[in-house]
Amino acid sequence: MSIRFTAKARRGMVALAVTAGVALGAAGCGGDGAATKKPSASASASPSGGSQPSAQEGQSAAPLAELKGPSGLTLQVISAVRDSGGFLTVNANLKNDGSQSVVVPVALRGDETEIVQHGTSFGGATLVDSKGKKRYYVLRDTDGRPLTTTDLSSIEAGQTIPVFMQFPAPPASTTEVTLQLPTFSSGTVKISG
Repeated sequence: MSIRFTAKARRGMVALAVTAGVALGAAGCGGDGAATKKPSASASASPSGGSQPSAQEGQSAAPLAELKGPSGLTLQVISAVRDSGGFLTVNANLKNDGSQSVVVPVALRGDETEIVQHGTSFGGATLVDSKGKKRYYVLRDTDGRPLTTTDLSSIEAGQTIPVFMQFPAPPASTTEVTLQLPTFSSGTVKISG
């Protein structure tokens, strides 16, 4: 099933996510509670049903980090942008460097009951702020849907798919975080914005 969101619907989803992010921050899950505006990196649904970063988001020549995964999968982090609304959006490319089609690991969604019921996603991703001694989890809307690329089933040999994950932003004094993703190696990412 393909779902398309209008700009108004995306703003509504982000408003719901802000509420969830503030609630998570208040519960001690790593948020700093400063989330009141729409994030600068908007997501749009692709024809295949998976969310992807919008075309206006630039991509740099060299990745900030490269996380190696199973079966020839690689996640190349392109940007980690903090915005004034209290969000941090990580944009990346998921690549299949192998010679065969690979099923995207369901473990990427993590094991939280609320996220698992919404299908394949990058909901298991976390950011670790070693300096601030905090772990940040992917934001989700009030229905528990993670604010990440969703509905990826497989990736063909040589194929690259743009993906995103959105988190509560660490304090401005934090300039680097470690991105952790189930079944992938970890990588240090420099924050901009």
